[in-house]
Formats: sequence, structure tokens, C-alpha cells
Amino acid sequence: MKNIIWLVLAIILLITGCADITSDAERESKQGEDQEKTQESTKNDAETSKNEPEEDANEEEQTQENRMDKDKEKTTEPIYQIDEETSSVVPVNEEGNEKVVLLTIDDAPDGHALKMANTLKDLEASAIFFVNGHSLDSEDKKTLQQVHDMGFAIGNHTYNHKLLSDLSTEKQKEEIVSLNDRIEGIIGERPQFFRAPHGENTDFSRQIAADEGMVTMNWTYGYDYFEPYMDAEKLTEAMVTGKGPEVDVPYSLLKPGANLLMHDREWTAEALPDIIEGLRAKGYEIVDPALIQTKE
Repeated sequence: MKNIIWLVLAIILLITGCADITSDAERESKQGEDQEKTQESTKNDAETSKNEPEEDANEEEQTQENRMDKDKEKTTEPIYQIDEETSSVVPVNEEGNEKVVLLTIDDAPDGHALKMANTLKDLEASAIFFVNGHSLDSEDKKTLQQVHDMGFAIGNHTYNHKLLSDLSTEKQKEEIVSLNDRIEGIIGERPQFFRAPHGENTDFSRQIAADEGMVTMNWTYGYDYFEPYMDAEKLTEAMVTGKGPEVDVPYSLLKPGANLLMHDREWTAEALPDIIEGLRAKGYEIVDPALIQTKE
């Protein structure tokens, strides 16, 4: 009987010991899980802390970009205007540089406008492309869109390039306004500059241009429409010096603020790089039309 009692007690003790061992193992396992959770939480907190400076940096970068955009807006405020009498470019405040020239290209697009636009872009120079409407009835309207998308100003040179003084007031208005409508339909905006064919304005055409929110301008000199200068080398010399001795201009017309007339022509497109470099070598800055005061 005693042996049976001792056997029962031994079994009870054995079961109790096993239970304690199991409990210790469970506790150790739980403690391990808790440590892992703590480590994971610490790691996440560290990663969060690490990302926070990056987010702050991104916010700071965005703020700097916003400031730069605002500064850019400030720098595009008009600092020049077109003299109504001479068509030259003059500063309106101390930010303007007196020694500038304005490049303008008439009769565009007529086969060479895109090449000229690429030349200007490569040399970081600006210009106004004065457009005729009759060209826009062909595939050249795609060229106009490309030139505009490259950032160049588009001007109104009338729809059919007719002498305005020979037209009735009704026809003059049609020549100007219908072209603005056509240009707007292609590039999404109306021109801000107007140049009459052959520089022959009328009081009525000037008023229509003003009503349309455009600045009227002629030019101070240009030579590429004279036969002696339908040659790239001769044209370059004439445009850079301002002299055209073969058309009775033996003196220089190159002055600060000069408004230079060129055309969408093969010889002009060929001469354009040297014209730009030659003018810059003389200390002239190519003015950006975006910095010229407009009517709007």
C-alpha cells in the first residue's frame, strides 16, 4: 500500500515539474516576442525619423521652387517699350539695358522660319516672327505652332500682305482682325505686336491695332530684301555694321535700341548665326520681346 502511495506522489511531482518547465518556456517565448515587437517598433520609429528630414527637405525644395517661380515672374515684368516715332527699343526703368537690339522676322512662315527658330534657340536669342495669313492656309500652320511652342513671340503682318493705304477701312480691319483670329485658332492666343506691310500704316490701321491690344512698330533698318544683300556674307556684314553702301546707306544705322528687320528667306536663315554673334561681339544684347511693354 505504501508503495502505491509513493508511486502516486512521484507521478504528481513529475507532472508538476513538467508544467513548470512548460510555463517557463512559454514565458521565455512571450518575452522573445515582446523584444521582437519592441525592436521592430524602434526600427520603424528610426525609419520614420529618417524620412522626416527628407520630407522637410522636399518641402523646402518646393518652397525654393515657388520662390524661383515668383522671381521669374518679377523678371518678366516689362522693362522696355517701343518708341512710337522711331520703332526703337527704349528702357522704361533702370533694369533695362540701353545697348540692345530687337530681332524681327517678317513674312513667316515661308519655308525657313523653323530653321531660323532653331538657330535662335541654339544661340539663346529671341525674336518676333511677324506672320502673314495666306501662309497659314497651307501646312505652314504646323510650323507656326512649332515656332510658338519654342517660345517665340508671334506678330501680325496682315492676312494678305497688301498695302493698307490702298484699302478701304473695312478691308484694312479685315486684313488685321481676321489674321488675329486665325493665329489664335492655331496657337491659342492673339498677337501683341503689329507691323504693316512695307511699313505703310494708316491712322485707321493704327487704331485697329490698338483696339486689338497690339503694339505697332516698323523698324530702324534691314537689308535682306534688297538684291545686293540677297547673299549671306554680304547680308551679315550689312546687319552687323548697320551699313548698306550698295543701297545708299554708307553710314551705320546700328544704334542702341535698333529694331532689326529680317525676312523668312534662305540667305537670311544662312546668315542669322553670324548676325547674332556679330552683334553680340559689338556688345549688343538681343532683347526678349517678353520684356517689352504691350497694350494689355
